[in-house]
Amino acid sequence: MSERILKGGEYLITEVTKEEIFTPEEFTDEQKQIGDTTEQFASKEVAPVKEDIEEKKFDIVVELFKKAGELGLLMVDAPEKFGGLELDKATSMLVAEKLAPAGGSFATAFSAHTGIGTLPLVYYGTDEQNEKYLEKIITGEWVGAYALTEPGSGSDALGAKATAKLSEDGKYYILNGTKQFITNAGFANLFTVFAKIDGEHFTGFLVEKDFDGVSIGPEENKMGIKGSSTTQLILEDAKVPVGNLLGEKGKGHKIAFNVLNVGRFKLGAAVMGASKSLIGVGAKYANERKQFGKTIGSFGAIKEKLANLTAETYASESLIYRLAGLLDRKIETIEKGIDDYYVQYQKAIEEYAPECAIAKVFCSDVLSRVADEVVQIHGGYGFIAEYEAERAYRDERINRLFEGTNEINRMLIPGMILRKSMKGELPLQAEAMKAFESLMSPSFEEIDDTLPFAKEKVLVKNLKTVFLILSAAAAQKFMDKLVDEQEILIAAADIAINIFALESALLRAEKSYDSASDKKKELLKAVVQSYAVTATEDAGKAARRGAVYVEEGDTLAMILSGIRRFTKFDATGLLVSKRLLADATLESNKYIF
Repeated sequence: MSERILKGGEYLITEVTKEEIFTPEEFTDEQKQIGDTTEQFASKEVAPVKEDIEEKKFDIVVELFKKAGELGLLMVDAPEKFGGLELDKATSMLVAEKLAPAGGSFATAFSAHTGIGTLPLVYYGTDEQNEKYLEKIITGEWVGAYALTEPGSGSDALGAKATAKLSEDGKYYILNGTKQFITNAGFANLFTVFAKIDGEHFTGFLVEKDFDGVSIGPEENKMGIKGSSTTQLILEDAKVPVGNLLGEKGKGHKIAFNVLNVGRFKLGAAVMGASKSLIGVGAKYANERKQFGKTIGSFGAIKEKLANLTAETYASESLIYRLAGLLDRKIETIEKGIDDYYVQYQKAIEEYAPECAIAKVFCSDVLSRVADEVVQIHGGYGFIAEYEAERAYRDERINRLFEGTNEINRMLIPGMILRKSMKGELPLQAEAMKAFESLMSPSFEEIDDTLPFAKEKVLVKNLKTVFLILSAAAAQKFMDKLVDEQEILIAAADIAINIFALESALLRAEKSYDSASDKKKELLKAVVQSYAVTATEDAGKAARRGAVYVEEGDTLAMILSGIRRFTKFDATGLLVSKRLLADATLESNKYIF
């Protein structure tokens, strides 16, 4: 693997090689074993009681947490010092992926517990706090929850109204306020709660459910993930010992936002796992259902759906483990045992905050299309509750709202990258101006069709140019006010997201190509070509939209001409590629990569 460690967002302005990414094909035997253990737990322990979980029999969920704790599945991210396994992010994402097919409700509870319910304590807890709580959390004796959202503050987390005031004897903080949509609240033992000390210092606290003044509201009646617990957390003069202040006074935003970076990433891994599982559900039904004397899987309309879903899911999977590799390599540079290890650890994660947001948005958007199309493949039966497709369709919808809505995350992606540029961490402006100048220069680049993925490599390079052209035009027109131009930021984000996804799929395929069988080589070429067409269409549409928002007249005409030039892609043989992907999926009755 290359020694170069890319910065967050740097993929947009540099050529990335296959040696610089991690892929699922590179899992170690230990990682595979943990993945198998998780898969067995999901299929043998969780799946048989899925219906009971949907009926909110939370005692079953609590028992499953204890079993997961015995298997070590709750302690992947916890430090060895306090009984954890302290494994890499690739392994952590693999556990999230393999658990997803067990069902949206349990996967949601598990993810909330192991992610935002555990990591604030791991990253910001004192030794005393970790000794008191962490072993209980990572063994499943206790369940964790995270209380940030309020009835009047969702995306605007810092607009929270909950307050904390030091008691007269100085022993407690007295918390008042209501937290909304708290996952696991109905059976959680420990909450990470955010409140403003004296109404102004946004701060984190560790709050036990049995503290005086802490109560739980009724369960919400939700559209999906009905078997997960979602309630209000009500604080009425709640007495929280001063020793339970988490992190530093007034620095709660660091906890909230840094933990959400990992939460977004882990959500991306979980929904990617759900996409892989649902493709199998769709393929099996297509092989069983007959119409006009044939299985519906033999029809081109169904084959195209399966091919598209497979290609997008391959991009999701490639993206998730590429990002895991980036984080793991960055974290490996931090010396273990230093006093500020987790401060540096959080900085390493924060470096890739744009990519974490990309993972959340892209993978949840892909799952939405997978769930929708699998219902469509089922026809009327997809609308019937006894079929898995119906529940998956309902459960999927929350993922585009969790961990910051996809709209908020889309605005964060270019916003964070622009901030890096303004700090001098990325030469984005210089590269953007070069790209803008390229509009006036003819292109004579020739493609060597004898090399695998040659066309797609040029395409990725060209799409980066498109992103930079739009960035240059927008920055020139709006300057520091660009952060307020949400429609333009979202358009830029859609280009950046598609570039990261396509490049991840391309580099993964290229990395495994030489050692693949002849049949696998054809499938790799087919999946990259298929997703390249989708990415080009999506990025081109976003670029044209963004250009119209930014410019007009001759300048707009020039930019639109450049977008047409840089989004050209020769997709000769696309139908053959899609049928190849679909036939392999139908033959195996599952996601094939």
